[in-house]
Amino acid sequence: MKRKLDLKWFWIVLSIALMALIFSNLSCSSEDSGGLEVIQTEYDIEMVAIPGGWFEMGDKGSSEGDASVHRVWVDSFYMDRFEVTQDVYRNLQISDPSRFKGGSLPVEQKTWIDAVRFCNIRSYEEGLELCYDEDTHECNFQANGYRLPTEAEWEYACRAGTTTSYSYGDDPKELSRYAWFIPNAGYKTQKVGRRKPNPWSLYDIHGNVAEWCHDFYSEDYYQNSPEKNPPGPENGKLRVIRGGAWNSTLNVCRSGYRSRSASVDDGCLVSDAIGFRCVRRIPDK
Repeated sequence: MKRKLDLKWFWIVLSIALMALIFSNLSCSSEDSGGLEVIQTEYDIEMVAIPGGWFEMGDKGSSEGDASVHRVWVDSFYMDRFEVTQDVYRNLQISDPSRFKGGSLPVEQKTWIDAVRFCNIRSYEEGLELCYDEDTHECNFQANGYRLPTEAEWEYACRAGTTTSYSYGDDPKELSRYAWFIPNAGYKTQKVGRRKPNPWSLYDIHGNVAEWCHDFYSEDYYQNSPEKNPPGPENGKLRVIRGGAWNSTLNVCRSGYRSRSASVDDGCLVSDAIGFRCVRRIPDK
């Protein structure tokens, strides 16, 4: 009799534990994704479906090139949930010169052109249309392959519906919970996904490594950009960089902060504080 009771209670406890696990996973999945669709690509890279919409681009509290606040519409798109890691480079059999070595660390010491080449390789390996012309690096935004986000797409995704200095609010004391930067990074990059995500489930959007965007950089572009899906200036010498890095201050980690660097294919100009993440057009249904 005692053995039968023991077995009965064993199955009851096991059933309760399994139900708790199921509901826990459902809850975590919903919270982790910020309520947005998350897809898994062919190389097990998670991408978040960013919904299209209007937002106020720029920073009212700034006295720099990002001060011209203006209303912008961005179409929906997929964006990498994490910065591109060295594991991804290894899986695609691409040479990785990153200074800080580690599979889960973000790729760095890559020029803008390196990042564009990676986008094309990733597209090719998945049988998608290449976004970038191999010679001119002009982008076909209608292609279904991978590319770098425009500056507008990046800020829209970073803000995730917020209008504050950071995607979580305005309190600088909270930044260490969301970003790797000077006070907590230990003078190096850190494994992706170890800080809290923004409301749209994007990790390390405020720190770890700064991220290449598609656009040429122009200080006064905000005053002349189109209202819908601005692609950046037609030409220039520098490319836009967004987001803070492991060696950044509080100010540089703001959602609206703008920076830039030369895009030329020159190993002397690479930085161990610049990486990137990719985006993709959401197919019409």
